[in-house]
Amino acid sequence: MNKAIDIRPATLEDIPKIITLFRDTISHINKKHYSEKQITAWSSSADSIEEWEKRIAKFYFIIAEIENNMVGFAYLKNGNYLEGLFVHTEYQRKGIGSKLLRIIESQVMMNDFEVLKSDVTKTALPFFDNKYFEVLKKQNKTIKGVGFEHFLVEKQF
Repeated sequence: MNKAIDIRPATLEDIPKIITLFRDTISHINKKHYSEKQITAWSSSADSIEEWEKRIAKFYFIIAEIENNMVGFAYLKNGNYLEGLFVHTEYQRKGIGSKLLRIIESQVMMNDFEVLKSDVTKTALPFFDNKYFEVLKKQNKTIKGVGFEHFLVEKQF
């Protein structure tokens, strides 16, 4: 990718774009591994503006931009749990997820944690596998009454 990927903290003004990016990514990228019912339940979990406000206020929440356009975001909960990492559907495989993850990993190490954990989808598992995460266990997660297969992964530093 020739254009610079800028990283900055998320703000409350970003919420509408975060919600759109979240829904679009799930609807387009994750549909190869999840049913329409699962996609609908999962993408509708973005509806709560209050939840996004809490995440931005409480978590380490960063935005990736190219030429002032949001192309991804990631947020870290409790200092060493990657709660979310999403990249715009048109910017997949361009180094954005890798850059967001590197910054998250740096934050984890600066917080004096020796491990980064996350709960990832079947779709995201190859990305995390390529970044030296180990699968701890396969698990089921429920969103709005609908079950999903997820994987608890970790990376030690």
